[in-house]
Amino acid sequence: MRLEPIPSRSLVRTFGWPAGAVLATVVFASLLVLTAGASPFNVFALVAKGAAGSRFALFETLTRATPLIFTGLAVAVAFRARLWNIGAEGQLYVGAVVTVVLGTGALPLPAAILIPLVMLAVAAAGALLLLGPATLKTRFGVDEVVTTLLLNFIVILFVSMLLEGVLKDPMGLGWPQSERVVAEAQLPRLARGMRLHFGFVLALAAALATWVVMKKTAFGYEMRAVGHNAEAARFAGIPVNRVLMKTALLSGGLAALAGFSEVAGLKGNLTLDLSPGFGYSGIVVAMLAMLNPLGVVAAAIFVAGIFVGADAMSRTAAVPSYIADVLVATALLTMVTAIMLTRYRVRWR
Repeated sequence: MRLEPIPSRSLVRTFGWPAGAVLATVVFASLLVLTAGASPFNVFALVAKGAAGSRFALFETLTRATPLIFTGLAVAVAFRARLWNIGAEGQLYVGAVVTVVLGTGALPLPAAILIPLVMLAVAAAGALLLLGPATLKTRFGVDEVVTTLLLNFIVILFVSMLLEGVLKDPMGLGWPQSERVVAEAQLPRLARGMRLHFGFVLALAAALATWVVMKKTAFGYEMRAVGHNAEAARFAGIPVNRVLMKTALLSGGLAALAGFSEVAGLKGNLTLDLSPGFGYSGIVVAMLAMLNPLGVVAAAIFVAGIFVGADAMSRTAAVPSYIADVLVATALLTMVTAIMLTRYRVRWR
């Protein structure tokens, strides 16, 4: 068996294989639900109702989708240039740390100045964190998958040390948590009595801006060229290493903004369980979106809806909420296979 590149892809191949991936995911999940002794139609209806069956459910889904949009954009940008950033989780926590350091009263400024200033500092911190693995890749050929993945554990251990030390809230009754950010550093809520905050609007703006950069600018063209064939891009005069470094800055900054939105918009302080894996889920979101920044928004809402709906479903049906993890993981595997089959033809000998 060998794979042959397809010079011109038809619409049927471009959209048929991803649709087949979604169908395969649904069929596989249905078999698991049947094994658990429940009706797939009933379970999927409960998931849909829990994700968007009411105003509260819809807003909870959008709240959960907000950090996924940021991390999905970070992964989509990096993967487009074949910079395999697996460290969005660590970059998220670095952004959360900077938000707490600057947002707990260190800068006595009004909200109109403090929030943009904190966002810039957060993006810079995330960008610098990814700049290290990108430098090791471009200068010494070190695999960035390994370095970015290991940085996640280093950053989380560092955050744990901070929460037990200099950042620990003296009024927190001994719990490892930071002080709450001041009111001037908090993002406003979009609806009274709901948790959805202005971070969702910022995420949508980031998706649109990222799409413009990737599709309408010279840097976006260079990024795509390097992702398609780095050697050909270098032969054409594109500074490959410089493009990778700029891509790393953009990707790391976007991932760090996920930590900012969670602290400043939702939680109010930093804890070690701030993220249930938003950085890793961002990989799933980016792949489901086929690395399209606008598609990341839809994919993030879809993944968030599965998790929120599964939580609500598990309280009604006799099916554990872990079905959401299986759905997302299966969707990732089938979508990666579908993307490969849209670009390559399988030949048997």
